[in-house]
Amino acid sequence: MARLIWGVTEATTLDAFLGGRLQIRQPRRGYRAGVDPVLLAASVAAKPGQSVLELGCGVGVAILCLGRRVPGLALTGVELQPDYAALAGHNAKANDLPLDVITADLRTLPADLRQRRFDHVIMNPPYFDREAGTAAADTGRDTALGGTTPLADWVDIGARRLAPQGYLTLIQRVERFPETLAALQGRLGSIAVRPVAGRADRAPGLFILRARQEGRAPFRLLPTLIMHIGTAHVADKDSYTSQVAEVLRNGADLPMDR
Repeated sequence: MARLIWGVTEATTLDAFLGGRLQIRQPRRGYRAGVDPVLLAASVAAKPGQSVLELGCGVGVAILCLGRRVPGLALTGVELQPDYAALAGHNAKANDLPLDVITADLRTLPADLRQRRFDHVIMNPPYFDREAGTAAADTGRDTALGGTTPLADWVDIGARRLAPQGYLTLIQRVERFPETLAALQGRLGSIAVRPVAGRADRAPGLFILRARQEGRAPFRLLPTLIMHIGTAHVADKDSYTSQVAEVLRNGADLPMDR
């Protein structure tokens, strides 16, 4: 496990997820996880006894949310940045969840990990194409949001780690939907996609996608997940829809089959 580089108190904050059922340390400055990894975790139909691999686990929000919702999972996370990997290990221990954190570039995974297969692979790849944007000033934030690994490589590497009939689940920006589908072509099937929109009158900005190893079911476009009620933010309080509030506060699942 990576050594904890940040001071736990002076350089990090302690943030509650799932209505306080999960307490996560994350950097005070740099990339900070929000609701997206929680939505990702809620979309994974894992069952007790199954194995889960997260590529690019950061400080562990997505995979630990999943571990809190579904007991008895064998959890493994891969994270490139040693300081984030160390916080993921710290968070797992603090929340009494069994997470094996591996500090590695996903393009050069350790040999023993390359020999393993998982029931589920999850990922929240960087949202922006580094070649098409400007780097962030903070290196941790820049790697999380842009990085240097092409999206196609994320999908390819994730697909290679799947067990027969295993599922890959990811969350990504809508602009990269065609790129994601192209990367899945000939690799995984039974693709289901759920668009995510901020409000009912707005176009989706994100999508959650699930695909299956050896899947043969036809492509499915699921109903759009609406994050907030109303057409605008009108008060100093959250305005999540009831479905989203159940996911964020109570750890409800977000099925990808209806």
